[in-house]
Amino acid sequence: MTDISTDTALLAHAIEAAREGRATGGIPIGAALVVDGEVLAVGFNKRVQRDSPILHGETDCLANAGRLPASVYARATMVTTLSPCDMCTGAILLYGIPRVIIGENRTFYGGEDYLRERGVEVTVVDSEECVELMTEFIAAEPELWNEDIGEE
Repeated sequence: MTDISTDTALLAHAIEAAREGRATGGIPIGAALVVDGEVLAVGFNKRVQRDSPILHGETDCLANAGRLPASVYARATMVTTLSPCDMCTGAILLYGIPRVIIGENRTFYGGEDYLRERGVEVTVVDSEECVELMTEFIAAEPELWNEDIGEE
């Protein structure tokens, strides 16, 4: 059984990263990679800042963690402020990360069902703070949001 207070505390790291991303002109999605209770890395969506098509919160976080052995990923939890897109879902599956904590899935519902089908434990915190971050961003910059999720 998971402890929602622990999940919320871990989510705070991803939220802080998301806020940094927005403050630097980007999309407010953040992530943290946690192994054995320790935050190994954080990241945020840097598509705007780095002019990159692939630096979403989760992929930036994985890059910041550096190369890790499979045994480390097997004990990891990916914490993300927003339901992961197909690309980030694929990265989670590729590295065998067994657990994902999601801040919210109201503004975007990504690959959660596929993660569950593949045996990943998915916990949605339904954080009002995460919803507010995305709702405000989408209202302010709908074109940038649509670009991020591959829509017109």
